[in-house]
Amino acid sequence: MVVDSIPISKKKNILFLVIVASLGYLVDIYDLVVFSIVRVPSFHDLNVADADMRTSGEYVLNMQMGGLLLGGIIWGIIGDKYGRVKVLFGSILLYSLANMTNGLVQDIHSYAIVRLIAGIGLAGELGAGITLVSESMDRNKRGYGTMLIAGVGVLGAIVAFYVAEHFNWRTAYFTGGGMGLFLLILRLGTFESGMFKEVAHKEVVKGKLSMLFSNRERFLRYLYCLLIGLPIWFVVGIFVTQAPEFGKALGAPVALSAGKGIMFTYLGISLGDIFAGLLAQLTKSRKLAVFIFQVLILISSVLYLSNEGISSEAFNWLAFFMGISVGYWATFVTISSEQFGTNLRTTVTTTAPNFVRGALIPSTFLFEIFVKRYNILTAGYIMIFLLTFIAIYALTQLKESFNKDLDFLET
Repeated sequence: MVVDSIPISKKKNILFLVIVASLGYLVDIYDLVVFSIVRVPSFHDLNVADADMRTSGEYVLNMQMGGLLLGGIIWGIIGDKYGRVKVLFGSILLYSLANMTNGLVQDIHSYAIVRLIAGIGLAGELGAGITLVSESMDRNKRGYGTMLIAGVGVLGAIVAFYVAEHFNWRTAYFTGGGMGLFLLILRLGTFESGMFKEVAHKEVVKGKLSMLFSNRERFLRYLYCLLIGLPIWFVVGIFVTQAPEFGKALGAPVALSAGKGIMFTYLGISLGDIFAGLLAQLTKSRKLAVFIFQVLILISSVLYLSNEGISSEAFNWLAFFMGISVGYWATFVTISSEQFGTNLRTTVTTTAPNFVRGALIPSTFLFEIFVKRYNILTAGYIMIFLLTFIAIYALTQLKESFNKDLDFLET
């Protein structure tokens, strides 16, 4: 791999950078989904009533998502002003300590507050990692780097499932925090992006969030980047996390396991990220790859919501299929990164995925309105079609960014 932005005498192993970013995202995903996996046993231990299980789960999850929204802004600004590597160190330290604290909570409100803090920390990982790799690799091959980050990273959900299966929920949180602190040591060998170094001492505005809203064209570009990822977290946060409730509505003979669903979903996301990345590289079009996966979201969701008497085995396969369909996550983040100049790139690449995650909050509120008005299955149909059609429209409004030169500034 050629790293044009770094002098030959100072070149370091790009593969090491990609591996460290991949492992960071693995820990990030572990800590991000562990709540969905241990929700039921942890709530039982905290004496949450069965009748409040679903709404209390939405409360804690929305606090985590709120932290992601706030953290996306904080880490994005830090990344553009002070460097991508500082975000990689600061974010993992914060969410690792928060997750270890989560293993000590004794009530639902403390649980939610700590998930808020963990969410702030988790917000910085993916955006900073993808920005750093995208700016360090040759533009013709950077898609492979971001594909590898996502493909390895989402396996963290599988690790979370197996840890939660063999240990109690508190140990699962301690494990996530411990992995993060260990990875912090590995990051001592990472290096800063050459593009950032070139901009660092220039008299140019860096990491100013208001720039995204001060220009109509730039604002719409940013908005469309956010909207193309809209259905992803609804599938994970509602369809899979609330699998027991959907299974009941579908007449499942046994209760569906959200933990297993998360594992199979993220196994699918891992493969989907690889397939989406390869498809984009082969067709030289990230937009085409994303469109194909958005269509797959509709197909897999309809199969899930119409599966009367769904068995556990059928659910696991459908969770896997839905995971593949939302597996354009890394491609979505890469598109966002490629749309903006170096002085705003980390701000965009960090806020975009976290705003999409945070969009689960209004999506959940709207979903609940439809559940009360109709039922959980009809609400699922309405939401997934609405969110996916919005995402497809937004995709048509963005310019193709494959092979785009990233060495430019926003003015």
